[in-house]
Amino acid sequence: MKMNKKVLMERKNKMEYVYAALLLHKLGKEVSEENITKVVQSAGAEVDNSKVKSLVASLKGVDIEKELESASLVSAAPAATTEEAPSQEKKEEKPKEEEKAPAAEGLSALFG
Repeated sequence: MKMNKKVLMERKNKMEYVYAALLLHKLGKEVSEENITKVVQSAGAEVDNSKVKSLVASLKGVDIEKELESASLVSAAPAATTEEAPSQEKKEEKPKEEEKAPAAEGLSALFG
């Protein structure tokens, strides 16, 4: 159980940086190492520069707005009401996942 708690704490610690990046994006500010560091420090947390660098590198070339819209659409997708609809959904989902993979690939490194 200690191992699970440790993994959970590591993930939780990484989320601070993701939240900082999302806040900067929402405010129209540049998502940079300097800005993320300022946000995390102003929240009273210690900054791990390697995590900041990793996040900024992971987000390089990623359209954050597009990724947020995709995440919203996935969570808001209605359930199928007929037996035929699920098979069609499965066929459509596979290409979408392949398109998202390169953009979100860098983010997976943060969550191990």
